[in-house]
Amino acid sequence: MKANETKFQPIIEGTRQYIVPLFQRPYSWEQKQWKILWEDLLWLCENDEPKSYFIGSIVTMPTNTVPEGIPKFLLIDGQQRLTTIFILLTLIRDLARQRGMPELAQEIEETMLVNRFKKGEDYFKLLPTQTDRQAFKSLINNETFVESKIGNSYRFFERILNQQTLELETLHKVIVERLSVVSITLDRDDNPHLVFESLNAKGEPLTQADLIRNYFFMRFQVDRQDAIHATHWQPMQDALGENLTESIRHYLMRDGNIIKKNDEYFVLKDRADKREPLEALQEVVTFSGYYKKFLNPETESDAQLREALSRLKRLDVTVIYPFLLNCYHEYATQKIPAQELLEIFQAIENFIIRRFVCNIPTHGLNKIFPILYKQASDESQLRSTSLPSGVKFALQSRGYPIDREFGMRLKDAKLYGGGDRSKKTKFILESLESSFGHKEQTLFDNLTIEHIMPQTPSDWWQINLGENWQVDHDLFLDTLGNLTLTAYNSELSNAPFERKKQILEQSHIELNRYFQDVQFWNREEIDKRSQALTELAFQKWAYFGEEESVAESEDVTGKKPLSLTILKQSFVVKTWKDVLVKTFEAIAEIEPDLFNEIPEKFARLVNKNETSFRSPAKLQNDYFVETNLSAKDIHRFCSQAIETIGLSKEDWSVETD
Repeated sequence: MKANETKFQPIIEGTRQYIVPLFQRPYSWEQKQWKILWEDLLWLCENDEPKSYFIGSIVTMPTNTVPEGIPKFLLIDGQQRLTTIFILLTLIRDLARQRGMPELAQEIEETMLVNRFKKGEDYFKLLPTQTDRQAFKSLINNETFVESKIGNSYRFFERILNQQTLELETLHKVIVERLSVVSITLDRDDNPHLVFESLNAKGEPLTQADLIRNYFFMRFQVDRQDAIHATHWQPMQDALGENLTESIRHYLMRDGNIIKKNDEYFVLKDRADKREPLEALQEVVTFSGYYKKFLNPETESDAQLREALSRLKRLDVTVIYPFLLNCYHEYATQKIPAQELLEIFQAIENFIIRRFVCNIPTHGLNKIFPILYKQASDESQLRSTSLPSGVKFALQSRGYPIDREFGMRLKDAKLYGGGDRSKKTKFILESLESSFGHKEQTLFDNLTIEHIMPQTPSDWWQINLGENWQVDHDLFLDTLGNLTLTAYNSELSNAPFERKKQILEQSHIELNRYFQDVQFWNREEIDKRSQALTELAFQKWAYFGEEESVAESEDVTGKKPLSLTILKQSFVVKTWKDVLVKTFEAIAEIEPDLFNEIPEKFARLVNKNETSFRSPAKLQNDYFVETNLSAKDIHRFCSQAIETIGLSKEDWSVETD
């Protein structure tokens, strides 16, 4: 990097060209900035001191040109003030011609505005961005105005100069001889983007995609830049918009490396420096085309793949995208058929759904998927099997729940809740509905999740649920067996079961046909329906591990607890009441803020009113908890409470005899 203070004349004169790089914004100065510059110029014209007047910096970098081309420099910083100076010089030239001063007009044009003996774009000493280029060329060539801020700037200064008695020679001399700038010329190894950002702290920050774009185009000869930009970069930019940076990050992660946000430019530059620039750019563009299909599945031509991508998008697990990019590339280059790619998509959905139901933390996925493609490829080659088989083999040892665990949690877990839980639960219900295989596709957009046992139980519901209605309502309300899909949510509300049954019997939703033979609704019926839906789920998301798993629920009835582990702390327990009390005592002590979420969800089982319980146990934080529960209900209650505060099954476990 070289920096020195200089006047405008040596910057502008000579055969050269300044090019505003593509990452820069168009010319954006308006009357406020023009007025400030004009007042400074007028003051200098009327005063001999100071001899020089500092107005900012100009940062440039030499760029690639064809061998016979003129020296060209990227204008990294200072485009607004330099463009405005060119506009002013153009105006002085035009007014000099009108006022019979041909020598001044010729001097300005031939030494400061154009490269007299060059043709085409080399003729112009400044080339703004494509947005402003035609307007600027028309100004230099004294042609019909193109409506733009550049034209507005010219008219602003024209109005002022026509109202002044200021001599054109004086204004010209002030501009080229007394305006002082710091001229910074970067070396090719310097990072122009960091310089730009540091000098433009008040402007819009450059995205990593902006930096990458300019990196590529600095490596192309200027004569090729427009064509490459139009055929490669611009379509990619238009297709992905604000998702472009993330697309590039996931592209860079497809080899298994974790790329942090804001490191994309440096990683890509390091890799692309070793390759021919157009080849490297074309690869980025190719993978961005795959990425567009992930974001907009409707652009996928294959109907089955389109449906599978739509389903994966709804799960909103973007950490899978680096892996999917590799798989889609295999398909796009005809290394695997569409059916195998579909099988991979379905395996990923299966994996994510089972982990969601079993409340396995999602943060572990960022360690699984970046390296999955290499693991799956190695495995498929080692075992002489297909890529989908390699994917399934690699995933089954990465926290993939077996049927016993999946079935138990699917029946017991609080599926309905905040965040994205309800979205995923609706996805599960829609998938179970679709598994019936109707020829007429069900339209799910106008359907919502309905609680059969309502969220606010009326007197009718309290009476018909029985004496333990508080416990049953807290533990079974948001479980799978109590949920369905309907467009009659407002009509159903907290109506008695008989009324709900009449409405649901009229439904075209297959899930609701279940209620035709049900006479009443309580915890036993919810358990039965949970079991029926779980059987459907086993078919929809069948276990793909090599070992055949047993579809049975874990029942702790009759088992004696020996130890409790919660948040990596172990406790000796002798009864299920001990498990319950120590679980909540541990949460209150270790995560007191999170504990407060539990009474909101289980108001009848945890509160500060001792008289509301049959058999209360007082906690150290002055809350009471109901202990008159079966072993199975205590296990269910603790599991749901753990999920409520955002912990996972890995954070709570009970060892039994």
